[in-house]
Amino acid sequence: MTDPIRIDDFERVDIRVGTIVDAQPFPEARKPAFKLWIDFGPAFGVKRSSAQITVHYTPDQLIGRQVCAVVNFPPRQIGPFVSEVLTLGMPDEDGAVVLVRPDFAVPAGGRLF
Repeated sequence: MTDPIRIDDFERVDIRVGTIVDAQPFPEARKPAFKLWIDFGPAFGVKRSSAQITVHYTPDQLIGRQVCAVVNFPPRQIGPFVSEVLTLGMPDEDGAVVLVRPDFAVPAGGRLF
């Protein structure tokens, strides 16, 4: 467990929901990954993300899926690709990533609170 944080620390992390509109293999990545394009609605638009989610998902399974992502980290260069948001996941018992997503469809760009 980590040290406790204050609520204002949590509120600084901007976690939003978006819908994956495109997913492509990312063979240039050091670890197996996909390139994702996620639509966060009119206020944020489509953002790119690199995600190491190849164990449980294929690109065609990801299209149309809502996911949660941190949208206020600075962009990160990953090989030839710029990742603009951090797509969130949790490890399964073997350490493979399972995506974090809402139980029901919610409006694009909705903020986690």
